[in-house]
Amino acid sequence: MANIKSAKKRIKVIAKKTLRNKMIKSGTKTAIKKVISAVESGVKENAISAYRNAASAIDKATTKGVYHKNTAARRKSRLAKMVNKVGA
Repeated sequence: MANIKSAKKRIKVIAKKTLRNKMIKSGTKTAIKKVISAVESGVKENAISAYRNAASAIDKATTKGVYHKNTAARRKSRLAKMVNKVGA
């Protein structure tokens, strides 16, 4: 356990940031799962709307520093590929 006042504060701050990042990641993962389930159902309109929500969530997470920009691009690209295969 930390003895120095600034170290104690850092522990508190890190705990808050970890919780915030966890919430953002959880929401993003849920949005991604919704896209996958919509793709599996085979209804293109639902898949497209779910993809838009997921892409938005991924972009917001990137803006807040939870995901690296290349990670976000990769995830969105993979989801877009899945959605595009639904109609074909």
